[in-house]
Amino acid sequence: MPTAPSGQTQGPKSVRNVNKEHSDELTPLTRLALWITAKVGTIGFFLIVFVWTAVWLGWNLLAPEGLRFDPGMGFVFWLFISNVLQILLMPLIMVGQNLQGRHAELRADSDYEINVKEEQQMMTVLSRLDNQGQMLAAIAKKLDIPPR
Repeated sequence: MPTAPSGQTQGPKSVRNVNKEHSDELTPLTRLALWITAKVGTIGFFLIVFVWTAVWLGWNLLAPEGLRFDPGMGFVFWLFISNVLQILLMPLIMVGQNLQGRHAELRADSDYEINVKEEQQMMTVLSRLDNQGQMLAAIAKKLDIPPR
């Protein structure tokens, strides 16, 4: 292990908290993008859009003529609102997915660092065990103890 200036050995470098690092980098707008991305990707959002569409189209097809506000087969107002929703959500979801991808990359990098550290520690342990085995064999030979 590396030696600290005071002569004491210091432990291995602490593991980074990539979740905190990622969270600290987020601005209020990127947090909003992530929140919307998470909500839009749920069955609840799908059901809201499905029910809204079914009610809208059903009302404008089946309601009495005087109460219909978006005439059937054209549904111009419904198409307009749907397209505006799509135009606004598409880039916002892409921003959220990019942020989620960056977070996933940070976690993968952290996992790799941890795996490298663990491999180095395992090699140290194996080397020490091999050294101890050799020392025990030498002691057993000096004491005239037969190997097993």
